Amino acid sequence: MSDCADMSSYMSRCHSCRVESGCFMVFDRPNYMGNQYFFRRGEYADYMSMMGWRDCIRSCRMIPMYRGSYRMRIYERENFGGMMHECMDDCDNFMDRYRMSDCMSCHVMDGHWLMYEQPHYRGRMMYMRPGEYRSFREMGYGGMRFMSMRRIMDSWY
Repeated sequence: MSDCADMSSYMSRCHSCRVESGCFMVFDRPNYMGNQYFFRRGEYADYMSMMGWRDCIRSCRMIPMYRGSYRMRIYERENFGGMMHECMDDCDNFMDRYRMSDCMSCHVMDGHWLMYEQPHYRGRMMYMRPGEYRSFREMGYGGMRFMSMRRIMDSWY
């Protein structure tokens, strides 16, 4: 029903789950670290093979319901450098829309977003809530290039 930084305090392993309401990000490491996956209402009996994880759910973060406007600035370089674009809707390919080959920092002003490493909302993802993200590399995503993003909207519930 809320965030859980370390599932091991409840159980030693978690390989399946059911989301009865709302949306969650689940992580394969404690303290909201490691690979992330978006879960909305439904059953995830065999999520490990679906996502190719070798481990189990170690932490989860509840995504609050949000009904306002969406606004994010994406930057080509770390520390809000290089080319900047302000986004208010989904973007299935940064390169096609903005002619941007890299996105290395962002500032989320409004709403909750998912960023994906590949165009068309594929590959590994990262949950972005309102705040400044100065360096994806320093956050542990140095090997990833984010190429698409999607708003987390209440219609997904």
